[in-house]
Order: sequence, then C-alpha cells, then structure tokens
Amino acid sequence: MPERPDYPALIAGHTVIIEMINSGDAALPVLSHLLRVSQRSLGAAGMAFVEYGPARGRIIAASGSAEWALGRAVPLDDPATGRLRTGARVQEMRVDALSWELARQPDGSDLRRMAVARAEIGGVMIGSLHAFYPDGGEDNCTAEHRALLTYVASCVAHMYGDQTGLPIHGDAAVLAALADGLAVTDRDGLVRLWNPAATQITGRGADQVLNRPLPIPLPPPGQVLDHRLPDGRWIKITSGELPGAIALRVVTFRDITDQFRVDQETDLFVAVTSHELRTPVTVIKGYADTLTDHWDSLSEPDRRQAARVIGQRAGELARLVDRLLSAATDAGPVGGAPPVPFDLVEALRAAVADLPAHLRRRLVLALPADLPKALGDRASLATVLTELATNSDKYSPADSPVELRADADRRTVAFRVSDRGVGIRPEHVERAFERFWQGESGDRRRYPGAGLGLYLVRRIVERQNGWVSLRPRPGGGTVAEVRLPRG
Repeated sequence: MPERPDYPALIAGHTVIIEMINSGDAALPVLSHLLRVSQRSLGAAGMAFVEYGPARGRIIAASGSAEWALGRAVPLDDPATGRLRTGARVQEMRVDALSWELARQPDGSDLRRMAVARAEIGGVMIGSLHAFYPDGGEDNCTAEHRALLTYVASCVAHMYGDQTGLPIHGDAAVLAALADGLAVTDRDGLVRLWNPAATQITGRGADQVLNRPLPIPLPPPGQVLDHRLPDGRWIKITSGELPGAIALRVVTFRDITDQFRVDQETDLFVAVTSHELRTPVTVIKGYADTLTDHWDSLSEPDRRQAARVIGQRAGELARLVDRLLSAATDAGPVGGAPPVPFDLVEALRAAVADLPAHLRRRLVLALPADLPKALGDRASLATVLTELATNSDKYSPADSPVELRADADRRTVAFRVSDRGVGIRPEHVERAFERFWQGESGDRRRYPGAGLGLYLVRRIVERQNGWVSLRPRPGGGTVAEVRLPRG
C-alpha cells in the first residue's frame, strides 16, 4: 500500500465521472468507473462493491484483480460480513477470513488483505466497498486511506440516494426506505420507526402507529407480499433483518396500484406463455396439415424437409415448456443433484453435440484438454450451455462466430460464451437474470423469447455454489461467464 493516496488521480477520475453523470450516464457504468478510479488512487490491486438485500448480497461491480468475481452471491451469515455490519465504518481484515472467498484467486496473484468500508444511508448499510492488496507486509491502512475509502463509499451511497438506476436488484429492501414507506419493528412486533413516506402511503401518522403492532402484514424475511389497503390501493411489502441489530425487522413498502394488478404475475405468465407457444405450434400444425393434405403430390425430399421442421419445432416446444414450468413452479431440472467432480470439457463437448446443427457450425471452441475437474451437477450443464449459446445465436449476426472458451484458476473452473452481437447495456447485466425480463417489450421486440433462459441459468449455477455474470464485450457483443468450484 502506498504511503499516501494518489489524489491527482482521484481528482482527474472524478472529473470524468462528473462528465459522465452530466451526459446522462448512471448506475453501473458510473459505479464501475468509480471503482477503477478508486483502485488507482488507493494503490489497490482490485476493488469490488457488494449490494445487500434482505436475504444476501451480490457483487455488482468490480475492477482489477477482483473483476473475476462479478456476479458472485455473498452470504449474510458470513462472520466477516457480520463483523463489517456491526463494527467500525472502515475495517481491515485478511481475505482468508471470508468464507465466500471473494478475491482469493484473482488472475494468478495472491490478494491477502482488504480494507472495507460500509456504504450507508440513514445509518443502514446498503453495500460494502472492498479494496484488495497483496501481502506486502503488515503495514496498516493509513488514516488518509481510510478517509478516502469512506469518501468513495459515501459517493456510492449518494448515487443510490439519487435512485438513477440503483439499486440493481429489486430486493434491496433496506434501500427502499429512501422513497418508500419504512417501518422498524422490535422483537414483540411493535413499531419503533415510521418514516414520512409510510404515513403518505398508508394514511396513518406516526402517532397512530408507534409502539403498536404493525398495521400491515409482515412477510417472512427476504420475501415479498402484495397487500390491498382498505381504500383499494395495493402495496408491495418487503421485510428483512435490520443490519447490525438483534431481533429488529425492517419493513419497506411501496404503492404499486398504478404499476401492477394483484394477478400481475399470473397475467404475465399467461401472456408470455401464449405468445411464445404460438409460433412453434403454428409451424408444426402447418407442416403436419401439408403432409396430411398433400402427401401424394409432395416429393420425397419435400416430405423429409417437412418432417425435419416438425421435429425441430417440436424440440423447441418441449424445451420451452420445460422452461416455463420450471419458472412457474420453482421446480424442474435446475441443478438440484448433489455436486460431484466432473470433467467440464467433456461435459461441454457433449452439450455442444446436442445443439442444433446451425449453432454447432457457428461455435468456435477453445477447450483445453488439461482443465481440472469442476464440482457440480454435470447433467444440468447442457441446459446452461444451451441457454447461453442460444442467446448468442439469437442476438448476433448469422455469419459471426460464437466462441466457447474454458479455463481455470486455483479455486474455480470457468467457461465463457462470447458473441459479436448487439451487446448488452451495462445497466442491464443484472436485470437480464430476472424472470420474464426483456430488454424490449411489446411491438418493439425484435427478438423472440420468454425471458426465462438466464433466470434459469443463474438458479442452476448458484445451486452448485457457482456464479454467472454478463458483461459487454470490447468491440461489441456480450460475454456470459460461468464459474464453478474446482473438484
């Protein structure tokens, strides 16, 4: 760690950030640039920012040697996380104190120490900013470094306060207090805090609510509940444990009357299902009717072609039904088998063999023969690769290659599917994993799909203690990366 932060680098970097904000940039692009600026200023080898929700955190931005961990889920029950949530605003700790191993294996170098600062709003932690350093001795973080790290964490919190694209995840319940109703209840379920937005939403003042039972239903921690108020309006309620407190619950709620109906999810599922099933069913019926009504007048090649199309569309239909049912019931083939060591390269090659012929022809493989084994569910890997490769096929020109590469570090085995297609906007790299989410909607949609593939991929991979992330590819296109523990 340098003796003093590089303040000229910080000032120059902040100038660029202000220009980005003034030009309309927000959320992840600005946050990612801020991490890169902070890394240079602090002399760190890598930076990461973790956004916390009521159930867990997730790394939403990273730079330098920590960039590989982008998209990694962070457990709230980790001792080091608990220490950060309850201790000093800025702390130093050994990286090996983390059970989730954020930066233990970045780019072949050892990062041994980290300085961490809480990002807070109103005393509530919304995220944590991590600066990583190699084991260069026992030099402690200087007061200037602590001050700078605190300042950067406050800048991030300010970005959340503006609510311009942050939070990334909709379940960041503690953050919703900014514009949403906020209540805090004690171990007896009595209200101890009631903010002005709560009064505006419910029509109940603090004098009517404090030291009394919560006047709205309380969902289990980490879950969401839609509730109808006596005046007919609907609110969405989220609850979670209050960071740094014992037996306190934070409850946030917002008015969703103008945005959703109570049966929104059902309506959305029915709409998506009917839209996505219509095309393959229509094609199958059309070719089947042609064979039935014109069998004698068709040539043998025409009959075979019709049969091939029916088979292809039937396969697409079966896969779509599986995805819809899995997403609707939270069940199905989503990597639920106990993890075991398996040959990732062999599994990837087998999965490639089952892809449609036109997609196999587009694939460019870079799969080393000496890759160590991965720990996970081999059978589910075909689903993961199929979804990622199909996305690349759908969103990139037909004459461009789709690359499949694999490698490993000391703790993970990874593979990446890369294309040269339309790319993904930085602010969409996390939203793309939401169920039914589409970058385009309605009649503007240029690409078919139910918005379920990446949602299922993340579920499959995370059940195997791995993680998946998306990022824009330099020069255009998208990179999807999956990391699994080494076997």
